[in-house]
Amino acid sequence: MMSGKYTTIDNQPGSVPAVPDSGHVAVKFADSNLQTFPPSSAQGKITGGSRPPRDADDTFSKPGSGGSSDESQQSGWFKTFALSTYKPFFDVDTSDVVERIIDSLFPFRGTFTEKTASNPDLYGPFWICTTLIFVAASMSTFVTYISHKLKHEKWEYDINLVSWSAGLFYGYVTIVPLCLYVILKYFSVPAGIVQLLCLYGYSLFVFIPALCMSIVPLEIFRWVIAAVAGLMSATFLALNLRAHIVSAGERWFLIVAGIFLLQLALAVVLKVYLFTVSV
Repeated sequence: MMSGKYTTIDNQPGSVPAVPDSGHVAVKFADSNLQTFPPSSAQGKITGGSRPPRDADDTFSKPGSGGSSDESQQSGWFKTFALSTYKPFFDVDTSDVVERIIDSLFPFRGTFTEKTASNPDLYGPFWICTTLIFVAASMSTFVTYISHKLKHEKWEYDINLVSWSAGLFYGYVTIVPLCLYVILKYFSVPAGIVQLLCLYGYSLFVFIPALCMSIVPLEIFRWVIAAVAGLMSATFLALNLRAHIVSAGERWFLIVAGIFLLQLALAVVLKVYLFTVSV
């Protein structure tokens, strides 16, 4: 059937009937808050449980094998040169360091290794050695300066005091524990290198007040101070290591005696080269 220029197709068998016009269809949109993005709750069919597809093996989302992955680079010997390896040994509070310093001033307790077995630190030993270096250099420099001024002589600063003190304290607190660690391993004695470094580092704290008191211009007083500091430090080491070295058999006494005498030798060296200053 034709009407003008348009052709009307009547409903034929098998055809889709025309949908009558029901008038204006109201479309209602959900209220949205444009100030919040993304919305707090998902609307529609895409819910929180429906997310874009993800790789089955997460290969794309992870760094490639050629990338700079910290975990892959810090394997094996690379861990030795990574700062993250030593971070746990510097993760201590001030209260922990102060408590360990106090324990080092009471050498007859012998409980330092038990208290630090689960959390030995290198923070305290590092700053103790660094403080010793500057205290030793500054005290010797101050006393020699006063001595030259009283004698009306020309005074010159000796820079070698800093380098000599740094080599002595840093070298002693590093080399001696390493050698002791090798010896203990030879005798199958369980010992940790970090715990030995921690023990030796705190054992040197007693020399800080001893060096400060060395400015007293009495030679006998300086010898007494050096001897007391050396005995306290050596006793602190010997008593804390004795319980662990006993498992070495009959030679445990020789090892403890060697540790004790070596610490006394350090006190003598300090007395001769740093405590001996005449005013």
